Amino acid sequence: MKTAIAYYRVSTDRQGLSGLGLEAQANAVSEFVHREGYQLITSFTEIESGKKNKRPQLQTALEQCRKEKATLVIAKLDRLGRNMAFIANLMESNVDFKAVDNPHANRLMLHLLAAFAEHEREQISRRTKEALRAAARRGVKLGVMGQARGRENAQKAREFAKQMQPIIRELREAGFITVDALRDELNRRQIPTSRPGSRWHHCSVHALLKRITK
Repeated sequence: MKTAIAYYRVSTDRQGLSGLGLEAQANAVSEFVHREGYQLITSFTEIESGKKNKRPQLQTALEQCRKEKATLVIAKLDRLGRNMAFIANLMESNVDFKAVDNPHANRLMLHLLAAFAEHEREQISRRTKEALRAAARRGVKLGVMGQARGRENAQKAREFAKQMQPIIRELREAGFITVDALRDELNRRQIPTSRPGSRWHHCSVHALLKRITK
């Protein structure tokens, strides 16, 4: 069977700890490897800025891919960074990789897509700065609503972790110790996540455990 290693990336520490964005990536990769007949060996998660080329988790993932002769699988091309130099370095590693949102892309197409992604990032950054300057000129206090919403989401996450604590304790006492074992048993028992309709994944269980142990 073909083997694969997943690489996930989120752009901030807060997103990484909360699991925001990770669950969607894990869902996409899981469906892809199952559909394409890959065996997913392991996964690596990078908490980094898309503007930076230094990503230790990616380097570790690439080394593991070379060792296992596995394919690197990502959910979206822009998750590998919106930087042409970074994409070029990745392709020079000689590791096969697949982007779930464009599984038939060859290396030339990846170069073109990366160039478009970088251009889009620059345009978004420019428009955002212009909008912020315009709002500041109108006397708008920036960031107030976002900060309030962030505090509200953090409080909901803490409350959910508190509700889940006795369930996690029970599972651990029953012998489900690792993150993956907890994930599988939570799904088997159909214990709902904080997002209705979603399944438990490695990253969401990991984030839950971090909140519980705080």
